[in-house]
Amino acid sequence: MPNEPKHRSGFVAIIGRPNVGKSTFMNRILGEKIAIMSPKAQTTRNKINGIYTRKDAQIVFVDTPGIHKPQNELDQYMDDAALSTLKEVDAVLFMVAADDEPGRGDQWIIDALAKVKTPVFLIINKIDLIHPDDLLPLIDHYNKLRKFDEVFPISATMGNNVDELVEKLVATLPAGPQYYPDDELSDHPEYFVVGELIREKILELTNEEVPHAVAVVVERMKDYVGGKLQIEANIYVERPGQKGILIGKGGSMLKQIGIKSRLDIERLLGEKVNLKLWVKVQKNWRDNDAYLRALGYNKKDLR
Repeated sequence: MPNEPKHRSGFVAIIGRPNVGKSTFMNRILGEKIAIMSPKAQTTRNKINGIYTRKDAQIVFVDTPGIHKPQNELDQYMDDAALSTLKEVDAVLFMVAADDEPGRGDQWIIDALAKVKTPVFLIINKIDLIHPDDLLPLIDHYNKLRKFDEVFPISATMGNNVDELVEKLVATLPAGPQYYPDDELSDHPEYFVVGELIREKILELTNEEVPHAVAVVVERMKDYVGGKLQIEANIYVERPGQKGILIGKGGSMLKQIGIKSRLDIERLLGEKVNLKLWVKVQKNWRDNDAYLRALGYNKKDLR
């Protein structure tokens, strides 16, 4: 077509309930781990921008925290972060999990999408986990709740239909410039991504209330000793008992977290790292506005 734009670009929000595979989907497209993944809820706490670039297009994906009923100030921040993206993007991907029963949380998100003027795609993820005969009834269910511009059944883990979805997104975006350099995968600073990789290992290795009571702050990420980048990070918890669990007998748990984190950080940065971790107690930090801001959960960023 003679009037086809030479370059398209724009922002695409990924929204949905916790644990539907939003981070897995974004990491699949980028080919790198930018957003952390875990089967536990509340894995993603901030909006994380992942940048997909090719010769004719650039898509900035905004991976949002999973929307759920708030239990504290941190939960409210996460919901606000997810919903605030709807005002800023060129398209919205509403993601649901094929192996999960539709619930009130999905209806609440659909109600929030009622005011969205940009295209909204229904993305049914994890189709590899269900029988094909179960897919059409699921699509019918969601189509009765609202009209979607497109419906894509995908498997972010296996890659089914992901390339086709990307092509449709590129065609949907307006003509625009390339906002970020070719090799930039995220607009978050490296220390943020490093902190998230550490938190991912805590989610992986601990249980019950500990993962949700944890925040990670990278305090130092500079200087080289013996050819290794020196990284120091504080792990904050709410109670002394949680600190004891994270440290483990003879420091065994903290050592395990450090080893697993260091391997991922070295892959991300492409260099050797010396990682030092400390565990500190900050009582009820999830309900403390001042401390939430200090840890990077700033409500002003959502406006």
